[in-house]
Amino acid sequence: MKRFEITVKSEKSFDQAVSAIEEKAAEKGFRVLHTHDVAKTLTEKGFAREPLKIVEICNAKYASQVLEKDVRIALMLPCPISIYEQKGETFISTMLPTAIVDFFPEAGIETLASDVERIVLDIINLAK
Repeated sequence: MKRFEITVKSEKSFDQAVSAIEEKAAEKGFRVLHTHDVAKTLTEKGFAREPLKIVEICNAKYASQVLEKDVRIALMLPCPISIYEQKGETFISTMLPTAIVDFFPEAGIETLASDVERIVLDIINLAK
């Protein structure tokens, strides 16, 4: 079965990993659209959990190109990268952009998805 996500362990603290993802994304030409503090939101609603943030990143050029191919791909944009703690360890996780091809095989985005995936994986590896 084809992988649809990648998760790596970070040697950084949770907050350091979040900052590193935001920093490396910007260095690679991706804008951080928003960082969701999922743990804070859930805790406010009475559902305490370990730290979890989702950093939404986007590169306008790539987003525009894939949306020109098939506007329904907007369902999978922007690229989310989650950073979370589990049992005191920090992890970074994302859906692989090439997995989008399986959802929209007729869109012809294989090359674009591969290009974006290389950059997103680079961001994660530099940030971990």
